[in-house]
Amino acid sequence: MSAQTLTQRACGVLETADPRAKASTARVLAEDWISGAIIDIGTPGAPDRPARPARPELRAPRDMPKRRAGNSAQTRVALLHALAHIELNAIDLAADIVARFAHARVAPEFITDWLRVAAEEARHFEMIDARLTECGAAYGDLAAHDGLWEAATSTTDDLLARLAIVPLVLEARGLDVTPTMIARMRRFGDDATADLLVIVYREEIGHVAIGHRWFERIARERGMTPRAAWRGLVQRRFRRALKAPFNETARAQAGLAADWYQNLPPPGKDR
Repeated sequence: MSAQTLTQRACGVLETADPRAKASTARVLAEDWISGAIIDIGTPGAPDRPARPARPELRAPRDMPKRRAGNSAQTRVALLHALAHIELNAIDLAADIVARFAHARVAPEFITDWLRVAAEEARHFEMIDARLTECGAAYGDLAAHDGLWEAATSTTDDLLARLAIVPLVLEARGLDVTPTMIARMRRFGDDATADLLVIVYREEIGHVAIGHRWFERIARERGMTPRAAWRGLVQRRFRRALKAPFNETARAQAGLAADWYQNLPPPGKDR
């Protein structure tokens, strides 16, 4: 049995700076929890920011260069690098929800769900990292967006807010844009990258579904109407308007009905 508690192990993921070691640590944590090797949940808590390697250079969103259209090797490397960075953050977001919100009374299936998400995000990072290597590049070669952790820092106080923003806004947005990326890679003859993105896309539908299921369950436990609660939290906690077009088919597969996100006023406007 593991001498460390679950929350200590989840913090260990967050405190691992090396990207490949972080991914491996997340996968082993999920395996140990599911196998029963971890029996003590421990005390909730997490660092303010996850550890990061010296590279890539992290920049504010406004300082990031625009990715170019086209089929150059440089363009594809830039896309893969951005996706690797997203997946690295996704590992930490899944570890953080366990470290910060797991406690002795939490449903064990909640922990299992989010550790499985962490393990899948780790595998996504590893696949994209390997594809970068095949393209003659590596994670860290380019600058990266430093705004991705904002959703975590703005929702440290409330699990329902975390579920509203991370899986049901940010990951749902991935469902909207990934099919276009897959089609673009097919059009350019890059089936290896397209096939990789298909795997990521299918599993991200499952991640949004997990977020939706737990959001509904916790909202109802608090005596709230899930749809109204979600729309209110997005208005208060997400700084930007939700962008159409939406992938209504994939969102529906994840349980996210169109009347949740359609016609949602921008932040600060009356609902």
